[in-house]
Amino acid sequence: MTAHVIMSNTDNPVGKILIADDNEQNRELLEAYLSDEDHEIIMSVDGQQTVEVAQKEQPDLILLDIMMPKMSGYEVCQKLRSDPETENIPILMVTALKEMGDIEKAVAAGADDFLTKPVNRLELKTRVRSLLRVRHLSNERDRLLAYLAEVESPTSQK
Repeated sequence: MTAHVIMSNTDNPVGKILIADDNEQNRELLEAYLSDEDHEIIMSVDGQQTVEVAQKEQPDLILLDIMMPKMSGYEVCQKLRSDPETENIPILMVTALKEMGDIEKAVAAGADDFLTKPVNRLELKTRVRSLLRVRHLSNERDRLLAYLAEVESPTSQK
């Protein structure tokens, strides 16, 4: 059995990004800020749709607003973290809330990072790049470990 390990460019990783915000202008602004990268952008407009899209599309990163209809960003984050299929997707909370309690609540819900609105383009791009780099390195590590386990298994040795 031959395995192919594909190494990605971790200096400037590209990924599938889910932008979850009920405000169309906010979604368009985030998309515009990330438009000069080659990311695949998908969008959702409320908390329930965000969970469904994340489960179906398995994005590499979620930019998640906190104040959304049907389910708050906190609830979305907790739901995604409790599902083995989505628990490792990095989540960057993007919100107008600025109180320390809001940040603590986001971290407690499982957010990986936090940005306050109005979003600074450079800060957004830097954090997205960093979270995607970690995501890609984790994926490569998992593929490599699976390959090593397969190579070392007694059934593969003849």
